[in-house]
Amino acid sequence: MNYKMIIEYDGTRYEGWQKQKHSDETLQGKIEKAFEKVTGENVQIIGAGRTDSGVHAKGQVANVHLPYDLNAENLKNELNEILPDDIYIKQCIEVEEKFHSRFHAKSKIYEYNLRIGSNKDVFQKRFIWQFAKPLCIEKMKRAAEILQGTHDFTAFCNNKHFKKSAVRTVYSIEISTSNDILHLRFCGDGFLQGMIRIMVGTLVEVGENKRDADSLYDVLKSKQRSNAGFTAPPQGLTLISVQY
Repeated sequence: MNYKMIIEYDGTRYEGWQKQKHSDETLQGKIEKAFEKVTGENVQIIGAGRTDSGVHAKGQVANVHLPYDLNAENLKNELNEILPDDIYIKQCIEVEEKFHSRFHAKSKIYEYNLRIGSNKDVFQKRFIWQFAKPLCIEKMKRAAEILQGTHDFTAFCNNKHFKKSAVRTVYSIEISTSNDILHLRFCGDGFLQGMIRIMVGTLVEVGENKRDADSLYDVLKSKQRSNAGFTAPPQGLTLISVQY
């Protein structure tokens, strides 16, 4: 049986989604251990997005195959009783056997939040980059338009050993403000390791007048990580949803 889950988590204390040989502090690892306690089965959880260390999710999608049929709602409740308080399975349903949370995803939406006002909120520090400097929003919007569309995003990838195609389609980048918080919402068919945080860092450099918006044309063409901006800190980034 194949079960699809929608999961939210505070990624602050985890070393990313993907299970690692030398770390027990990954989200995939924690959820797989919870499954083993509940079902007695050693399973593999397949996540739609491999969020980095410190990155959060409101709508991560994952699926898992079990050798027998269980009540999905009861399974969800038993797992939530075991999981730590910063991981929560919002929904669990039985789906067709061929469903694959990563390969079947059509698009993903991420949001990055940073504070541009001088006041800090200590209760939001785990979910917002406390940048605390003014930015030229209009220049950032101009630069964001250049990043939209289908491009080779090699210059925006933190994985030096990435050998697959780095071509991705960014459907939209929406930039808005509420009070002193700047919101950047990214929708695309997929994102490379660190891609969104590098795009945020690059857009911030444009907003600080440290680079011209039009320079992003050359950055994309160069396919050189060193030509793009810095990697923004992880706490401002959240996976909002995955579309199928």
